[in-house]
Amino acid sequence: MDDSIRFIRMSTCGPPSLLELAIQNLLKDDALVIAALEELPVELFPPLFMAAYTGKHNESVKRIVQAWPFPCLPLGSLVKGGQTHQENFQAVLNGLDALLAEDICPRQQKLQVLDLCQKTTWSCSRNGMCSLSQAILPLMKVKVDGSSMGAKEPRAPLKVFIDLYLSIGSHDEWLTSLIEKAKQWKGLLHLYCNKLSIFALSMQNMKVLKVVRLYSVQDLELICNWKLSVLGKLLSLLPYMGKLHRLFLSQTQMSQCSSWEEEEQFVETFSSQLLSLHHLQELHLESISSLEGSLCNLLRCLKSPLKILSLTNCLLLESDLMNLSKCPSTRQLRGLCLNRVLLMDISSETLEALLENVSSTLQVLSLEECGIMNLQLTAILPALRHCSQLTTFSFSGNPISINVLLRVLRHTIGLTKLRHVRYPAPLEFYEHVGDGLLATLHAKLMQMLQELGRSDMEWLSGKPCPHREWPFSDLWPMPW
Repeated sequence: MDDSIRFIRMSTCGPPSLLELAIQNLLKDDALVIAALEELPVELFPPLFMAAYTGKHNESVKRIVQAWPFPCLPLGSLVKGGQTHQENFQAVLNGLDALLAEDICPRQQKLQVLDLCQKTTWSCSRNGMCSLSQAILPLMKVKVDGSSMGAKEPRAPLKVFIDLYLSIGSHDEWLTSLIEKAKQWKGLLHLYCNKLSIFALSMQNMKVLKVVRLYSVQDLELICNWKLSVLGKLLSLLPYMGKLHRLFLSQTQMSQCSSWEEEEQFVETFSSQLLSLHHLQELHLESISSLEGSLCNLLRCLKSPLKILSLTNCLLLESDLMNLSKCPSTRQLRGLCLNRVLLMDISSETLEALLENVSSTLQVLSLEECGIMNLQLTAILPALRHCSQLTTFSFSGNPISINVLLRVLRHTIGLTKLRHVRYPAPLEFYEHVGDGLLATLHAKLMQMLQELGRSDMEWLSGKPCPHREWPFSDLWPMPW
């Protein structure tokens, strides 16, 4: 069977349909495809394009792109799903070339967006309309202002949406081709990026960033082992990302120790850049060495309330957590993660105040591998019980006894929205993990939950030693 037909049928069983056979027949001759496009019903464009693209009928792909009858051509799943080659994507770019070179009335050009985002899916309704990624819908609503009566209407630029992952080494061929095309058609082809992840800082990556419309970035990840001075320079791009919703910053395997002056300068630079982020909702900081004693200065620069705050493997003082509980930007948190932040020397009163501050909104709380002990956990249970919106709570990797573990269960049983709890192996089991005791304990906990009418709660056990990480991203079963 032809590759193109095999793809468009996907998981459909049975013999090819009449439509599939007709497309297969049509694609035997590019001239037939080109002649048919003018009269082709719009609902047949998506299956014809998919078959032509995956079947490497590149001249047909080029002509279909030129004649595409919808505002958006969603290509992400094809480009990044292992179903493409450079020549396939080049055929799409050739179609854009021909389209942008045409001297046509802007109203006659249907295609406005080429969507290359990974989450793009091919879902077409009976009338042929293709799905759009949620991230691009707001930008699709932007209209180009018309000019006065009788004047020629300006041509709107064609928008290309993409998620970028910039790491060490050369870029994929298709990305290199796209960047060159954006430079060639500067003014008529604009490159938008919803999610930008940077793992390496190179001249090649910096050239890519110069082409991207940075104001379109909504999700930024910086995962690096650069010196603070270099990281600070990259953070100078933040003011250009005014629509940023999520910022993830991870400082891994620092090759050189930073001086106190460098750390202070970094916090000052970072804080000043945060002033321009009016739409930031999620802040994730991992292994940032310079937060100790400076968290308050950082958070008070935020212009809008955060929904999620994740501080992982960061050294914090009690004053940092005290100020965190008073900070206006953290009073409406839905998610709080303090994994691997040492809390053993933090007073229970400070932790209680932190929980009380967010008790009406908090949905996810993660306190994994914090060194939190029996007395501290017992002391914060009343405050935890006030978190009426809590759906997920994790405290694995902490030295907790069986008695305190059972006390946590009894105190949280009244939280009607709590569904997921991850608990540590009790102290008493540390030398007997392989003896089946954890399985017995788990069965006992499940029995207690059932007897208390909370069979809807799921309790999962963690390892006694803090060697296994539970990613904070896995803690979000709720939509928002």
